[in-house]
Amino acid sequence: MTPPNDLDRTAPTALPIYMQISEFLIREIAAGRLVDGQRLAPERDMAKSHGTTVRTLRKALSELEKKGMLERIQGSGNYIRANHKVQSVYSMFRLELTTGGGLPTADILEVAAVPKPADLPAFGTADHGTRVRRLRFLNRTPIAVEEIWLDGDAGIIKPESMSDSLYRTYQMQLGLIIARAEDRVSIGQVPDWSPQGFALTPGTLTGYIERFSWADTASPVEFSRTWFDTSKALYVQRLI
Repeated sequence: MTPPNDLDRTAPTALPIYMQISEFLIREIAAGRLVDGQRLAPERDMAKSHGTTVRTLRKALSELEKKGMLERIQGSGNYIRANHKVQSVYSMFRLELTTGGGLPTADILEVAAVPKPADLPAFGTADHGTRVRRLRFLNRTPIAVEEIWLDGDAGIIKPESMSDSLYRTYQMQLGLIIARAEDRVSIGQVPDWSPQGFALTPGTLTGYIERFSWADTASPVEFSRTWFDTSKALYVQRLI
């Protein structure tokens, strides 16, 4: 298990540190890099490796314990209890490092309320929406650029209160819960707005994901496009 090089303490989109750690561990378990019955390193060593305090580390472990993914045995240590039914903040984030797992974070490139362009597939009920463009990371390695459209009738996002997880943002700001999603994976050209921080230049053919997301409505409330660097990340769908 290799934790992120550094946890993000400054970006306004970052999750609280204890949630970053718990989500990282959940993804490590899902990827099979932490297995059922495995004893974790001592808490002081784990806190040091994650660049945080023992108190914050214990708060993260407490989250895992609540989800049934950790057993804490007095005088012995902390043991992994694999629970593949757990829903985490990043349950629907399907990209992982080629070595497995990785903590997702994001840099916001743009948030704009604009009319839907003609090249977007039909979704939602409004003729406008919020467009979010981001550079995505796993363990602070840039692995993808993405463009997300939230239908205008679903609500307006406040950029200053956004989280690394847009689904969490929807729930916290709008009371909107994404219940299911459909992904279509193929190849596509990196868009011309891609930042220099992404290794692939605009026009490069690479892995491409189109996603439609539904709440409790008949029509999708969100449509997204993701271009990912296949030399650094893989699309992973596990069937349990």
